[in-house]
Amino acid sequence: MSTGTAARTDDAATISAAVVSAAQAAGALLPATSALTCGSPVDDPDIAPLPGDSPAAITARLSGEVSGDVVLVVAGSVVEALANSPVGKLDVAAAMRPALEAAAGVLGRVTVTSERMEEPEAALDGLRDKGVFLAVPLLAAGEHQATLALQVTLPRPQGQTQRGSLELLRNVAMEVTVEIGRTRMTVQELLSLYPGEIVELDRAASAPADLLVNGTLIARGEVVVVDEEFGLRITEVVTDAAAAELGQASA
Repeated sequence: MSTGTAARTDDAATISAAVVSAAQAAGALLPATSALTCGSPVDDPDIAPLPGDSPAAITARLSGEVSGDVVLVVAGSVVEALANSPVGKLDVAAAMRPALEAAAGVLGRVTVTSERMEEPEAALDGLRDKGVFLAVPLLAAGEHQATLALQVTLPRPQGQTQRGSLELLRNVAMEVTVEIGRTRMTVQELLSLYPGEIVELDRAASAPADLLVNGTLIARGEVVVVDEEFGLRITEVVTDAAAAELGQASA
């Protein structure tokens, strides 16, 4: 076996293991009557297994250390349960976002964006011929409950093309968000909320806040008050390829 062939084989094995781990992470946050376990991965969209009757698919983009697309197909029973929630009909894509984010987190510094509902067959077909494809069924007591499918492209060196693109985007206005923390709550916890109750976030009061652009972490800093309005004093600029290119363009 040549060195190049061995490297490709190692890459495929690494990606397969990562996708299975991502499916396990997503499965831990999906509604199910018992713990979900991973079935055998499938590398062909045409034979990717679909769960139960009337399944629904949520598609989202992945960006960061790994780029690509993710599709989460859930059984119709999950969609029905969300539609008949005690707090009213819940948006399926929004309800499944924590599971998608958990899957993305396994792959590294990866952001989930543009999640939307699609027909399962169309969603899986949309992953065809774009990169490495793997689909992992998630089972509860042997019953198929969901399928997580990923199409990923490993990062490549950035060239002169991106630098030119950044020049074109220099004056484009971007929406910036400052995030001080997050938390997850069950439907029961949401139903029991009352005025005056404190919701604890996943970050210490002394920890820096995140500066996000389109969901991508750009910098961190301290929350300050300027003329009776909140602001952010930057203490750290996140170092990645995009930040490096922006720095060169502005130099």
